[in-house]
Amino acid sequence: MLSFFSKYKFFGIALLVLSGIIVYLFYNALQPKKTLPIYQPSMVNVELVDSTLYHVKKYHTIANFSLTNQNGRTITQEDYKNKIYVADFFFTTCPTICPIMTKNMADLQKHIINDNDVLLLSHSVTPQIDSVAQLKKYALEKGVNDAKWNLVTGDKKQIYELARKSYLAVKTDGDGGPYDMIHTENFILVDKKRRIRGFYDGTKEEEIKKLLEDLEILRASY
Repeated sequence: MLSFFSKYKFFGIALLVLSGIIVYLFYNALQPKKTLPIYQPSMVNVELVDSTLYHVKKYHTIANFSLTNQNGRTITQEDYKNKIYVADFFFTTCPTICPIMTKNMADLQKHIINDNDVLLLSHSVTPQIDSVAQLKKYALEKGVNDAKWNLVTGDKKQIYELARKSYLAVKTDGDGGPYDMIHTENFILVDKKRRIRGFYDGTKEEEIKKLLEDLEILRASY
């Protein structure tokens, strides 16, 4: 009897392991896949939505843009076509939240450095101060990788309209005029179809962790 069990014990162990794998695979197959919401203006805090967009419940996407990066190169939606990206709004002379946001964006850059599907995009909210030379200086100081992360400047009205009407990132007061000023801690996750998939406080480590988790979910959906 003992010799019988000894003879077949490896077969039994192998069968047990195989059964465990099958159960695990069935369990995973039955679990609902995690998905991210597709944010529409009607789903966002009304203070962050331009009055012309209150009614929009579907099909909201980031508008076309043409801005200039830290290398003097024109950046448009074509540079982000079929890419996932994280966007924010900052200015190089900001002494409060921007240094923390830039540090956290640099940490994101480390996580995506070898991922060809993910990019970063930071818009200056003081384009009259943040010239190409100023952005380049800032980029070198902060370790910006030009292949992964564009810091952009350009027409102030265009940038402010993007913030308010596309990214739904800041309160709608103002018109992008010379005395208008926006200041937001939001990081915005955008998918390959230019749709908003998440908002995160770019000054908080736990929110950056959540962003990285959501990024994995979004990646897995393609």
